[in-house]
Amino acid sequence: MRAWQVHTLGEPDDVLSLDDVAEPEPGPGELLVRVDAVALNFPDILLCRGKYQERPPLPFTPGLEIAGEVIGVGDGADVAVGTRVLGGPPLPRGGLAERVVLPASAAYPIPDSLSSAKAAALFITYQTGWTGLHRRAALQSAETLLVHAGAGGVGSAAIQLGRAMGARVLATAGGPEKVEICRRLGAEVAIDYLAEDFADAVKAATDGRGADVIYDSVGGDTFDRSRKCIAFEGRIVVVGFAGGPIADAPTNHLLLKNYAVVGLHWGLYRQFEPGLFAQIHAELMDLHARGAIDPLVYAELPLVEAPAALRRLAERGTWGKVVLRP
Repeated sequence: MRAWQVHTLGEPDDVLSLDDVAEPEPGPGELLVRVDAVALNFPDILLCRGKYQERPPLPFTPGLEIAGEVIGVGDGADVAVGTRVLGGPPLPRGGLAERVVLPASAAYPIPDSLSSAKAAALFITYQTGWTGLHRRAALQSAETLLVHAGAGGVGSAAIQLGRAMGARVLATAGGPEKVEICRRLGAEVAIDYLAEDFADAVKAATDGRGADVIYDSVGGDTFDRSRKCIAFEGRIVVVGFAGGPIADAPTNHLLLKNYAVVGLHWGLYRQFEPGLFAQIHAELMDLHARGAIDPLVYAELPLVEAPAALRRLAERGTWGKVVLRP
């Protein structure tokens, strides 16, 4: 079978190689899944560069979330062949491949009403969003939520989930096209951070109070500006650092304004509360069935276009999620 592999670290264009590799075999409690769709994420780029929090041994295959069909079952795995599932293949054998192995305990069934492309695009970003808004931020109905990079995969999920929770949603994005996407997703106020200071715009939209919850996957200067428009007893959720620099959180400022900065490492729940993912998946499937969430897919491309697609993602030339089809 074919799989994209990283043999040396660097930019995806330079280090990804489409190789013929041995087909994986499911062990006890595992499933062999034919990949129908693999969604790309910014961490795939960081993995190639060797700058992600996890550094798998070389060579490895990136790809953190897939949807597909079970075609083989290991001993003790109670999942029928033919079942459609989504999940995250464990590194170093990630999802940029024609077939993958998933632990049966971490393969989540998907209904026929959900396409493989949207199922793959739903897994990490919506699980992360649900965890961040429900568990870490304790977002309440009628509170104001500010979502940064609202047209991206992470941000678009947070806008929809915030709306489903009854929050008033504001969003930032870069450029008129992405601002309009945020509005279509349900943001009441969408701010072009390239054209105006979002902190001033948020304060204007909230009569000076600021946002109760800020969902920040960008970091750097965006985090610093967020401190200017966080409400009394607000919560800034640190989701990632797509903007590059890692900001400091001055504790004197937290004290003076009575707000909290909370981290969100979704994958860590696998260690401390492994049953949570299945619970969230059930919640997300219900939200999808009710039309409250609908993953935003920028493009569906052939698997062979992985390096170019990752480059476009790194250059912020996409919105929503890019999905590859083997």
